[in-house]
Amino acid sequence: MTLTTGTGADSGAATGAYAPRPGAAPLSRMIAAQAALETKMLLRNGEQLLLTVVIPTLLLVLFSAVDIVDTGAGKAVDFLTPGVLALAVMSTAFTGQAIATGFERRYGVLKRLAASPLPRWALMTGKTASVLVTEVLQVVLLTVIAFALGWSPHGDPLAVLLLLVLGTAAFSGLGLLMAGTLKAEATLAAANLVFLLLLVGGGVIVPLDKFPSGAQDVLGLLPISALSDGLRDVLQHGAGMPWGDLGILAGWAVVALAAAGRFFRWE
Repeated sequence: MTLTTGTGADSGAATGAYAPRPGAAPLSRMIAAQAALETKMLLRNGEQLLLTVVIPTLLLVLFSAVDIVDTGAGKAVDFLTPGVLALAVMSTAFTGQAIATGFERRYGVLKRLAASPLPRWALMTGKTASVLVTEVLQVVLLTVIAFALGWSPHGDPLAVLLLLVLGTAAFSGLGLLMAGTLKAEATLAAANLVFLLLLVGGGVIVPLDKFPSGAQDVLGLLPISALSDGLRDVLQHGAGMPWGDLGILAGWAVVALAAAGRFFRWE
């Protein structure tokens, strides 16, 4: 192989053709790359897959096939599917994101990423995009399984989409708030504990009307209850836009995201 050195104009042209162009990539490309990386990491994590895919799927199949909980009139799968969809959103946007972000913060990953050309808000946007991609996969999988079990959905798809988006925003804010304020070990324990408590008391599997009347009023204000009840009203009963549940989710989303932005610690 022979290298030649030009002179004059030829040399200038050659130099210009291979001159380095330092600088950050376009912001949109950086966010897309970060979102793709976050999604791959999430899907390769066995614990995250257990929370986001295996547990919701098992709950849907088990409680639809075996008469363990009184779900009222109609097919059990019609009651259970909206609640399991809400559980899938919570497992990804809250539990999974809180645990992953908490340990990234502990090991200094977030500190290093914060020093990169990727702005901090863009990093969080990439994480949110990863959550949304995972949720789409979850919803598709659970919907296919529910149809195989005899699910008969009703209602307005726009109402379902609004509920899922606001639910994602609310749980994402809560997850980031927990991950950004507690130690990683505390986040791991607290996120799993909250997941179990809301699974039992959030209207996912057990109807809220099975609880005492005083407890129903309190539990109905939880984001998981608003999401599961809203989805159930639309998908099972064919109700219109569930403004009350949307209002509760919007309130949680605003407060949680604002608190996460205010108190999140990167180190």
